[in-house]
Amino acid sequence: MSKVKYYYDSETLSYRKIEPKKGRKLGIALLSLIGLFLASFVLLITYYSIPKIETPKEKKYRRELENMKLQYKMLNNKMDRQEKVLNEIADRDNTIYRLYFEAEPITEEQRKAGFGGVNRYNKFDGFENSELIKETNQRVDQIAKQIAIQSKSLDEVAVLAKEKEKLLAAIPAIQPIQNKDLKRMASGYGMRSDPFTKVRKMHRGMDFSSPRGTPIFATGDGVVTRADSRSSGYGNHIRIEHGYGYKTLYAHLYKYNVKKGQKVKRGDVIGFVGSTGRSQAPHLHYEVFKDGKRINPINFYYGNLSAQEFATLLQKSREVNQSLD
Repeated sequence: MSKVKYYYDSETLSYRKIEPKKGRKLGIALLSLIGLFLASFVLLITYYSIPKIETPKEKKYRRELENMKLQYKMLNNKMDRQEKVLNEIADRDNTIYRLYFEAEPITEEQRKAGFGGVNRYNKFDGFENSELIKETNQRVDQIAKQIAIQSKSLDEVAVLAKEKEKLLAAIPAIQPIQNKDLKRMASGYGMRSDPFTKVRKMHRGMDFSSPRGTPIFATGDGVVTRADSRSSGYGNHIRIEHGYGYKTLYAHLYKYNVKKGQKVKRGDVIGFVGSTGRSQAPHLHYEVFKDGKRINPINFYYGNLSAQEFATLLQKSREVNQSLD
């Protein structure tokens, strides 16, 4: 409570109470307010100029935040390397693997398509480093998608490779008898003189002269569909279904080494040379069919001939001579 002040009035010879002036009260209040503002300003300047003292808990959180930022940076560096590896694999996939197996390449848009629809990363909003967290999660999802697409593509390539391997094994790609010196081919595919009528007619296979009992090889993987003598002129003969439209026929055999329904591999001995049926001398008559049509077997001997040997055999096959059947 403020003290009440008095003064002595000489006229009335008494003490009177001193009444403060209204303007003075207002001035005092204004000065107090200014003083309070200046004091607050000085305290604020002092607060920001003096280094802040961290509590142990604040220090712990700050270190964890710095460590998190470092970990995210390292994670992004790893993702950069993984993306580079993925891009190299994708490039080989399109330009080598899929091209070799005649499959359509996967477009860049398919491999790196974004995630449409609602925002998948709203749950990361509201944090101090939201953009960093959202960007990192988006990159992880993108890499995961690229890996899934590449994995599916490689699975497809593996299937294509398996089919290609089966096709390459099925194609009749070797000579049906041993012919290292290239002297066994007696007559090629084309117009030839018939050994019995001496009339020129179409010879739809190749004749390989060889002693009776010489082994005959399957020229490609397949299944024996016939091993009998029920076709006119062929005598004892074997037919093999190779798949993919390919068939082969081996005629005038002395005896069989396989039976109908048996699976054979390229190079298996399926029978032995003879002179049964319409044959002038011991030899093997060999035919190749593609989609039901007879084609020239000379085009299928790349499996065990060099380029020079093939050229020699090709020259011999074009000689116009007499067939042996």
